[in-house]
Amino acid sequence: MTSYDVTLEWTDGRTRTIDVDESQTVLEAAQRLGVRLPYDCRAGTCITCVGRLLALEDDDESDDGTDRPLDVADAFGYQRPPQALTDDERDDGYVLLCIASPRADCRIEVGPRVRAEVGDSPWA
Repeated sequence: MTSYDVTLEWTDGRTRTIDVDESQTVLEAAQRLGVRLPYDCRAGTCITCVGRLLALEDDDESDDGTDRPLDVADAFGYQRPPQALTDDERDDGYVLLCIASPRADCRIEVGPRVRAEVGDSPWA
């Protein structure tokens, strides 16, 4: 089975790289390793577990030298549709860690600031 290195980065400077099996969610792997991440619904219907994709570790610039925008779909697959995120939020790199399984080594920003950037849950 394939696994990926997912580096969690908090705004206070802490980082932790966790090994996440492709069949696990980031939240499941973090809990297995004793890394505390916020969560609530575990179904992708709230935004408590939201993170923001910072980089794909194998990401290269495009051939013309310009930066390609990060695409969450390059880094994660979802177990079910992420109902709590808008299309714009997904395009901006936000990901729901409770239902997201990795497809590549990557870095994710986590913590309360990320949650505050997204705003309220659509179900609130």
